[in-house]
Amino acid sequence: MTVAMEKPETSGEAQQSVPPPPVASARRISRSMVVGAILVVWLLLFAVLRGRQTLSLAAADLTDLHRWLNDVNDSIGADRNSNPLFLYFFNEIRLVIDTLVTFVQDLISQPSGDRPVPQIGWLGVVGLAGYVSWAVANWRVALLAVAGFTFLGLQGLWQESMDTLSLTLSAVLVALLFAIPLGVWAGLSERVNRIVTPFLDFMQTMPTMVYLAPLTLFFLIGGASATIATVIYAAPPALRITAHAIRSVPPTTVEAAESMGATRRQSLLKVLLPMSRRTVVMGVNQTIMAALAMVTIAALIDAPGLGKTVVQALQSLDVGTAFNAGLAIVVMAIVLDRVTTAASERAEAARRSGNPLLKWRRHLLVAGGVVAAVLVYLSHTYLWAAEFPGDGGTGSTIAKAADNVTTWAQDHLSGLTNGFRDVITNGLLNPFQTLLTDSPWWLVGAALIGIAVVLGGWRAGITTAVCVGLLVATGVWSDGMTTLASTVVATVLVMLLGMVFGVWMGRSALVDRLVRPTLDAAQVMPPFVYLVPFLALFGATRFTAIVAAIVYAAPVAIKIIADGVRTVPAATVEAATSTGCNTWQIITKVQLPMARGALTLATNQGLIYVLSMVVVGGLVGAGALGYDVVAGFSQGQLYGKGLAAGLAIVLLGVMFDRITQAAARRTSN
Repeated sequence: MTVAMEKPETSGEAQQSVPPPPVASARRISRSMVVGAILVVWLLLFAVLRGRQTLSLAAADLTDLHRWLNDVNDSIGADRNSNPLFLYFFNEIRLVIDTLVTFVQDLISQPSGDRPVPQIGWLGVVGLAGYVSWAVANWRVALLAVAGFTFLGLQGLWQESMDTLSLTLSAVLVALLFAIPLGVWAGLSERVNRIVTPFLDFMQTMPTMVYLAPLTLFFLIGGASATIATVIYAAPPALRITAHAIRSVPPTTVEAAESMGATRRQSLLKVLLPMSRRTVVMGVNQTIMAALAMVTIAALIDAPGLGKTVVQALQSLDVGTAFNAGLAIVVMAIVLDRVTTAASERAEAARRSGNPLLKWRRHLLVAGGVVAAVLVYLSHTYLWAAEFPGDGGTGSTIAKAADNVTTWAQDHLSGLTNGFRDVITNGLLNPFQTLLTDSPWWLVGAALIGIAVVLGGWRAGITTAVCVGLLVATGVWSDGMTTLASTVVATVLVMLLGMVFGVWMGRSALVDRLVRPTLDAAQVMPPFVYLVPFLALFGATRFTAIVAAIVYAAPVAIKIIADGVRTVPAATVEAATSTGCNTWQIITKVQLPMARGALTLATNQGLIYVLSMVVVGGLVGAGALGYDVVAGFSQGQLYGKGLAAGLAIVLLGVMFDRITQAAARRTSN
């Protein structure tokens, strides 16, 4: 009896003296061990089964699915002018979009009617750009806009730049006509928000090039298809951010307005929209940046503008021309970004002050409008004000300088760059790619499904199983595994950079202030631009695409990790310091473990960005799925294979996104 009573007391004392077990840590270690066991089993089976059932397919070979897609494309082309669905739906949409694009092009870029020049020449466009920038932002941004647009002409790329601007403005206008009302609706209705969110997630997961192939099936190639693809790609940011802005308005403010007798319409127009104006303008900014990025890539389907110049230069390995056109894209992106960012800041200042437009500024705006109107009239009437003067000597100088730098780098830095390339390629990329491409397809699929279940749960495992099955069905399994290898290797390197610079920024406010503007500027540049300098350093190889992907994806990962480290409570860090922990121990034992959610989110975003860029790298020798997509645009007999490759890219993106998002939720819980 005494013994029986002593045992519970001893057990109770043990429970009081021993702290609760670290459940999350135990689970994390357990998951890591299971993933390690899966990899070990994979390697053992790979050694036995290497080279069997790999589903390899030569570049010129087609499967039955690819031939069927070719037949569908031919059938649609033959019935395009007789099928009612095309006559009264797809062709009408194309006609409306084409009319809008043609109107804007006639206005500022292409010869209009009997005129050898557009309706508004370069002087009028520069004047309008300066006036609009001043009206919505401030005089500094107006000077930047004037200087930036003038520089485009000095580069000898005025018409190409205006073509790009025309497509961008057309796409943004159409995208905002749909996105902002839907965003307001989603912000007001939780049911609508739940319905649209999965579609937005899916659309933002898809790499840019994937939108192009299916749209050409219904809308042919050209400016209209490029604009429609851009609308689909650029609308989600505005819709999502608008919905978030509406939901972020304090409920008490809305309730106060309704208690004073305001109707639902009045609450929307007088309270919700004014208070969310700054965030909505930020959504417009993101839409413009997405549209500009998509318009340049849409050169693959014969969209006019700077993107076509870059694509042609990349395909001919003309670094100088590609750099000059890429610089023009960067200049346009910076101008558009600064104008819309400053506009959002002005909107917030106006809301707080309650006096959006001072009397003296109204007078100046009227005077500025008169000046802009005079410049537009001159550019419409006189040839000297319509055609940009000069022969683009600045652009020739820039291209020549870029070629000289490329030659110097290849002559003097080839040992360093080739050595770095060989270390990464032979030490990391080739072994991993061999493991993926030379393993039986079912073994790779089983390993991926197992890892998905361990990291993300059964739902992630089911999603991965479906994606693996569809990847096999596309007939481009081997190319998909090559792209997967490049994506994973690049993502690992992105996360290493992200943790180094993210922790540095998160721990130092000074470093954050110095580095963050550079990261913000890097996120403005369209993906094409990143290929040019690395093409000069590493030549046309898959490594060029990987390095470009790392540089393209690193800014977003660095910023997410920096914000995660910064949110670790200062009291926790001080407690660790007081116990004698050094800097390294604080980072590895406190800050990074407590920022696990940010690390997982950074991995998710890094994967999506890397996948998008690795595919674009098909233009510079990256091969695999990116090459299949590009070849499908240029070679009719490979259209079906290119379409299947686009689907494979989507499947990889969905698989990555679901696994990492599920892992993030598990980590945060």
